[in-house]
Amino acid sequence: MVVARVACRAQVGLEAPLVQVEVSLGSGLPAFFIVGLPATVVKESKERVRAALLNSHFDFPAGRITVSLAPADVPKEGGRFDLPIALGILLASAQLRPLQRATPTEGAVEFYGELGLAGELKPVRGLLLAAAHAQAQGHTLIVPRGNAAEACAVAPSRVHAAGHLLEVCAHLAGTAPLSACASAMAAAAAPSDAQCAPQASPDLADVRGQLHAKRALAIAAAGAHSLLFVGPPGAGKSMLAQRLPGLLPPLNKAEALEVASIAAVSAGGFVPGRFGERPFRAPHHTTSAAALVGGGALARPGEISLAHQGVLFLDELPEFSCGVLEALREPLDTGWVAVSRAALQTRYPAAFQLIAAMNPCPCGRLGDPGGSCRCTPPQVQRYLRRLSGPLLDRIDLQVEVPRLTAADFEQCEAAETSATVAARIAAARSVQLSRQGSCNARLSDAGVQRWCVPDGPARQLLDCAMQRLCFSGRVRQRLLKVARTIADLEGAAHLSAAHLAEAVGLRCSAPD
Repeated sequence: MVVARVACRAQVGLEAPLVQVEVSLGSGLPAFFIVGLPATVVKESKERVRAALLNSHFDFPAGRITVSLAPADVPKEGGRFDLPIALGILLASAQLRPLQRATPTEGAVEFYGELGLAGELKPVRGLLLAAAHAQAQGHTLIVPRGNAAEACAVAPSRVHAAGHLLEVCAHLAGTAPLSACASAMAAAAAPSDAQCAPQASPDLADVRGQLHAKRALAIAAAGAHSLLFVGPPGAGKSMLAQRLPGLLPPLNKAEALEVASIAAVSAGGFVPGRFGERPFRAPHHTTSAAALVGGGALARPGEISLAHQGVLFLDELPEFSCGVLEALREPLDTGWVAVSRAALQTRYPAAFQLIAAMNPCPCGRLGDPGGSCRCTPPQVQRYLRRLSGPLLDRIDLQVEVPRLTAADFEQCEAAETSATVAARIAAARSVQLSRQGSCNARLSDAGVQRWCVPDGPARQLLDCAMQRLCFSGRVRQRLLKVARTIADLEGAAHLSAAHLAEAVGLRCSAPD
């Protein structure tokens, strides 16, 4: 009895474990079995494989066909196993005799693709992860043409694209080898080893006035701090938040690959043209906790993981449900989120930068000089109590964004562009990375004690602020991190009272 083996990979969270598709043909009544913890989609592949083989003018073996997906304890889902199963049947029935240098039994070649009934290869989800793991192990991949750009983003020299089962068979037999995807398209999809340039973002110069809020936005970008804008409707809160990605330094190759891997396993999939772009996620306030944190039957990543290394913007923050907001607390501290289901536990990175916006009251006109707010004090208190103290403790900067005046629109002075501000932010980030290896917002308590030491007057100011404003120990540590970022923007080596005073002011400028 001949057993044919074809290599492929499953997708479990952000891992892509190697799977050997083993096919055995035996005598007996015609039967087709797939074992090895297959999902329903994988079990249905036997009908797609049967039709594809017959319509490609191959013989479908009579008798008992057993397909084992090893290791058996790894969940398998999706249509990616169609092509390996079909090739295994052809190899086991001796209808395909590959060249020795290209035989899939050696494990040097991995095959992916969903089969159409006529034998065409259709794209599958999450192939970027498989390509990254295959690249690390020196394996070659044969993928559908629809996945070529995605796979070439990480392994351009090892990817061969095919459009039909017969093309793969001709490649293995050596009659019509597939060329590597080292074309202009693949070269454009592959990132450089230096930096991955993001797409153009809205310019900060478009925002009229709001100098205080712009300063807070620059500080948040320089240290990766969380930021809350509080102000009436139309003051520019959303405009400011949308310009944050344009102030952040570009992703390096490792960060870009990590961001792309998360997108590849999500419901939306990976878009090759956006490789290297910092994500900007802005979910609606009706978003559920599972959509924000991650979950579902397959434990897919949520919005906070899709915003990894980028920006998570929550507009109308008090309108989110309490459970959704409280789910942000742990990821804001750790930069990770664990999604656990009965049969699957997955850990996703979630080092996002939180930017939130809210109105000062339900109608949004509290403090308006015109006195148009008609909200009662109990209504205002109920509105503000939707945000818990532990969550507000984790937001570094809380800044008021006042209503724009007519003079703000009449200003003819040229405002700073995003490029100008981004240059200062890049210099400050470079100082942080060379000094401590991370942004200031990601410093541990030990790192704060080492790198965020205030001088004598600054320490007195900090003690006074903690006593009068009833700050918690968490707030104290975050104030020191923000002050360290302000000092880095100014090129100062030590924390002075002026740096700490600005950090305290940026936390207290929003109304309670």
